[in-house]
Amino acid sequence: MALADGRSLPASVLAAEAGLSAPATSTQLTKLREAGLVYVEPSGRHRYYRLAGHEVAAVLEAMAQIAPAKPIRSLREGTRANALRTARTCYDHLAGRLGVSIMTYLLGQHALQATDGAAEPRRRTGDRLSAPVAHHPYQLGSNAPSVLERFGVDLAGLQNDETTRRPLMKFCMDWTEQQHHVAGRLGAAIRTSFASRGWTTQRSGQRVVRLTDTGRAALGALFELSDGISDVG
Repeated sequence: MALADGRSLPASVLAAEAGLSAPATSTQLTKLREAGLVYVEPSGRHRYYRLAGHEVAAVLEAMAQIAPAKPIRSLREGTRANALRTARTCYDHLAGRLGVSIMTYLLGQHALQATDGAAEPRRRTGDRLSAPVAHHPYQLGSNAPSVLERFGVDLAGLQNDETTRRPLMKFCMDWTEQQHHVAGRLGAAIRTSFASRGWTTQRSGQRVVRLTDTGRAALGALFELSDGISDVG
């Protein structure tokens, strides 16, 4: 899960994150590498590991949904768990209540339009929990350029980018909210813009995303934040 935001991390950091010994972590990472689930890149004395792609991140999210809940033994752990539910990264885009709130706002402002007539990012029949939506029922709406500009996203630039074959829009079933959030190049651009504008911060090696005072004010002026998002600090 520590790699699910697209970062590359050394084995020592992953061992600390998992609470395992260095030898045990090395054994598991070797199995993952041999299975093609992670890539490794030597750098100096360290070997940096990253997920093999977006599909692996989706599998991790699905496994987190069905895995037994880890007992919370301290107030600190409980606070961190709530922070993950509130705002986090899902590979390279925003998830949690913040991600779903963005999705809801884009639908309400006609930046996105549901082709099946639904006015909210709810789960549809056939959607797998905590997985990319296979046949997403959304398309760009009439107000997409102006609405996305409020988020600092140049839609025309994204549409005309010929340097990548990654889809402009994809959508995921959020594993905590069980609603859709925006992925693909558009989702990544929104996350990047929020960070560059100083609306969000994120500590190295962590998935939790925190709103700054500037971010609370900016997003509060755009849409009504979901419960708890304005308290993330």
